[in-house]
Amino acid sequence: MRGYSTGKDDYLARLRRVEGQVRGLQRMVEGDKYCIDVLTQIAAATKALQAVSLGLLDEHLKHCVADALAQGGDGADEKIREAGEAIARLVRS
Repeated sequence: MRGYSTGKDDYLARLRRVEGQVRGLQRMVEGDKYCIDVLTQIAAATKALQAVSLGLLDEHLKHCVADALAQGGDGADEKIREAGEAIARLVRS
């Protein structure tokens, strides 16, 4: 069971909304909509994905990393390293 399992339906609903936003962006480009309007919608989709990412990261820290720390050993070090790398990827994006 993953840390996000209890909120899985919420995450899926959010991702479906993002999927709809991206399809809307495709229609906007196909319809030659104004550049700034397209960019505004891209920013909204990006924010929505960032919100999902931050939620998943929070769940990972609360469950996966916390459990690994409680158990100790190399597994804890690995989970901390993974979390650090995930944070670095999010910061760079």
